[in-house]
Amino acid sequence: MRRRLVALFVALVAAGVLLTGCDSVAPAFACKVDPTTPDLIKDREAAGIADCTPADWSVGDGAAAQLPDVALDCLGGAKGAALSDIHGPAVINFWASNCAPCRKEMPALQKFYEKYGDQISVIGVNYLDTYPGAAIDLARMTGVTYPSLADGCGDLQDTGAALGAGLPFFLFVHEDGTISKPHAGGITSPAEVVALVNENLGLDLTAARAAS
Repeated sequence: MRRRLVALFVALVAAGVLLTGCDSVAPAFACKVDPTTPDLIKDREAAGIADCTPADWSVGDGAAAQLPDVALDCLGGAKGAALSDIHGPAVINFWASNCAPCRKEMPALQKFYEKYGDQISVIGVNYLDTYPGAAIDLARMTGVTYPSLADGCGDLQDTGAALGAGLPFFLFVHEDGTISKPHAGGITSPAEVVALVNENLGLDLTAARAAS
């Protein structure tokens, strides 16, 4: 009987880990995550991932995002920032290293960033991810070079901000700083991101590109 109870407990714990893999549920344990260690900074730099530099998060004269002014660490960076430091127009993508749809989505978002990053800011948020080393590895393997803030312990959940029900998801920042409703991710091509920007922000990036 004792062996059966132990086996049942282990199975329940394992199932819980799997179920929360892509759900926006804060870790149940006392959360201590440091994505800013010297080794992680070296890993980010070696992968060619941009540092979190709010001065670069405005491609025009857009207003600051109407998002929580909560200090977040930078994934593999010494200095963090807040989502309110982002200026519109911008695409914010929430992801984690244990999220299978994120793995498929990130290469497409990177291609979007390479083509349209001069028209609209692209920032990631490594969300509810207690393994920052694995997160940087995933970004490196998928070719991602846009920066990511880190909220491993779910500080944003305590702010009342409208967040997606599961990962990955997007927030879109209008030029006036207002925020779209959370939009489920899972895109597989840069054209899908272009369409989402058009739908949520009313921006036709392809027309602007052709005119430039």
